Amino acid sequence: MAVAPRIGLIWVWLTLALALCLQVMPMAEGWQVWRPDWLGLMLIYWCMQQPDRIGVFHGFVLGLLLDLIEGAPLGQNALTLSLLAFLGALVYPRFRTYSLLQQAVLIFVLLGMVQLVEQWLRTLFGPFSIHLSFLLPSLIGAALWPWLATLFKALARRPVRE
Repeated sequence: MAVAPRIGLIWVWLTLALALCLQVMPMAEGWQVWRPDWLGLMLIYWCMQQPDRIGVFHGFVLGLLLDLIEGAPLGQNALTLSLLAFLGALVYPRFRTYSLLQQAVLIFVLLGMVQLVEQWLRTLFGPFSIHLSFLLPSLIGAALWPWLATLFKALARRPVRE
């Protein structure tokens, strides 16, 4: 029985660093609500692909980095990304058996719950109005999930040239 090669941790961290860059990339004022949660998507992807190597600790570290870059209260994004990795670990056994459409719906639920916690934390730290537009990044992330999962599976299957 052939065992699939394990993807190196360097590749995982490079993709997570790229997602972090996409997450903090400057955008025009009205377009920020349309930005998908790149970091959350990549964290879920790697938590599902390598649950024994990527987990809550990685979510916490990435959240602290995002807090430092955005200037958010220290620990806010660390809490939400740790929660996302934990929820990903909870649904992992069933997640891999779902079709891509079912996975996308579950991604929407996971990202939506994390966005809800993030909005709740923002209301605690200052005046912030809540409306349903905070769910748009979750919806866009769910729409991007089948494309992202297919792309990374194709990249993992490509033969190694010697």
